[in-house]
Amino acid sequence: MSKIPVCLQMYTVRDDAQRDLAGTLAYVASLGYQGVELAGYAGKTAEEYKALLDANNLQAIGAHVGVDLVTGKPDQAIAEARLFGYDYVIVPWIGKPYTESLAGYAKLGAELSAIAPVYADAGLTLCYHNHAFEFDLSEGGKTGLDVLFESAPAVLAELDTFWIKKGGQGIADYLTRLSGRVPLVHLKDMDSEGNFAPVGTGTVDYPALFAAAEASGARFYMVEQDSCQAPLTPLESIKISIENLKAWGKV
Repeated sequence: MSKIPVCLQMYTVRDDAQRDLAGTLAYVASLGYQGVELAGYAGKTAEEYKALLDANNLQAIGAHVGVDLVTGKPDQAIAEARLFGYDYVIVPWIGKPYTESLAGYAKLGAELSAIAPVYADAGLTLCYHNHAFEFDLSEGGKTGLDVLFESAPAVLAELDTFWIKKGGQGIADYLTRLSGRVPLVHLKDMDSEGNFAPVGTGTVDYPALFAAAEASGARFYMVEQDSCQAPLTPLESIKISIENLKAWGKV
């Protein structure tokens, strides 16, 4: 099969982008990342951000958009997606009351299912990005994340592989369980102490991850590192990540 494009979730370099978005995007492009996933506009307008992406031949693949905006202001979310030309609108985080019970996850699933057709009619795909807390509650062998996706058949997954592992789940197993529903896969590694690490420097079983992701129909890999351990900076970390991906033939 053709290679899955490797992109960068811009949250990784949020501080650098806030200081110098143009220089940060130029550096991201120079490393060989084929696109980005947005997480805010680094103090710029959407139009200014889009112009800088175009200047660096970087495509926005999707954006992390708050659940309140996704469900309450879909017209705004759709307009921003059309401006940038991305296909994926991703809910990146939820809090109480959704996370307090499995019924809360089912309620969220119902709310996302109700709004998903609005995005589909606009040619967009609604996704949900997990953390580890979705695995804190379980009943009858089903976790909060299981209940959410069962309750929202029209919503696809952006699986964050670090948080799956942090939540005590098998990365390859979960990718396989959601086969056909995981267009976006977040790549981030975990060091021996459970901290974030550049791709290829920690304990994640990447051969198994890649095999499961590709068999499950993944369309994009997104490198992300929520925070970096000193002395590495975010810019150094994203370089290490993509260099390892190149060495593995993934770029």
